[in-house]
Amino acid sequence: MIRPIQYGDLERIEQLTTQATDTECNSCSLTFIRQLQQVRRWYGLLMVLNWFPNPCQYDFCFYVAEQFQRLRGLIKVSPFNRTRSTWRVEQVLVAPDPSPASINKPAKLETGSALLRHCFETIWEARTWLLEVNIHNKDTLALYRRNGFQPLAQLTYWSISEQTLAKLGDREPDLPNLLPVSNADAQLLYQLDTASMPPLVRQVFDRHIEDFKTGFMRSLVSTLQQWFNRTEVINAYVFESQRKAAIGYFQLTLCRDGSRAHEAQLTVHPAYTCLYPELFSQMARITQQYPAQSLHLASADYQPEREDYLEQLDAQRIEHTLLMSRSVWHKIREAKKLEGLQLSEVLQGLQPARTPIPSRMSWWESLSQQPNAASKTNGANSSAKQKLKDKDIPPPANSTDVE
Repeated sequence: MIRPIQYGDLERIEQLTTQATDTECNSCSLTFIRQLQQVRRWYGLLMVLNWFPNPCQYDFCFYVAEQFQRLRGLIKVSPFNRTRSTWRVEQVLVAPDPSPASINKPAKLETGSALLRHCFETIWEARTWLLEVNIHNKDTLALYRRNGFQPLAQLTYWSISEQTLAKLGDREPDLPNLLPVSNADAQLLYQLDTASMPPLVRQVFDRHIEDFKTGFMRSLVSTLQQWFNRTEVINAYVFESQRKAAIGYFQLTLCRDGSRAHEAQLTVHPAYTCLYPELFSQMARITQQYPAQSLHLASADYQPEREDYLEQLDAQRIEHTLLMSRSVWHKIREAKKLEGLQLSEVLQGLQPARTPIPSRMSWWESLSQQPNAASKTNGANSSAKQKLKDKDIPPPANSTDVE
């Protein structure tokens, strides 16, 4: 049985997540543990927020698989864009079975597939599904491939040490048009995001201008989250005055207590890859105002210039993941089964609504009137020609009578 999460499941889910983190040891599981801790603290409030539209409405979208009052698996999903046409599978966990490995592996695939199919069938507004998985998790990769997910891009997560950030911060960046981000810049950021990724990735992400705007409620929720997590978010973009376009953007999530590494999101226009040294220097100068920590960021396989520059900085690769996606088309269920339809029911719509009344054929009258109209036209033309012949033409003025 697959059902939404309940408060009594949280303790068992934390145990299951801890076991998965010990075996897989990836950043996704560690982030998921922090999310579960917040869910357990604010469970009542999150349940209330699920009943009406708000920025946190889908932050608590969990489903669990239960069999004989035993937790068998868990899945967490969330919308990826503002229109909710693309959804993201954030985590799929399956409880280990004490049975032998030859029997355990198919059972885990069945449980994980059931959880995924439940989300595909339940969330009708999702046309595309997106997920990210570590390349070393062979069982998880097999589960996703079995359910139709195909590779979209390869991601590499990097870590820049504190010493490297200190060296980068000593250099003054040449960014005269570095501007803060506001809702008025959503059009520029949308164009930059569109130009910075391949067409297939752009189609899957399906972002619009509204995805780059922040409303009042969303800004308030973000401020509260930063206060509870002891973080601070700083973002800015580089404006190109001649083309009136944004050519670079970064967002820093800085840890104020030094308990974990800083995180960065970076977007650079493919035609302006020379901005990488300047943007990294700017981010390094900002991190110097906070406790010394390393900086984590990601690069995709379609961004070779970024990977080359990170290698020049001696950045360390900490994780390799695979971005996968699949589309979902929902069938419209028929109100009546086609097998039970009779021929009379099919032809019922073709029957006349009233008894037909015999009448004269209008098309025969129209054909009979065409010869008469043609004869009248010919008679009028001949009479006009005769009148022209009967007219007297006056002789010229200089003519003489010949007797």
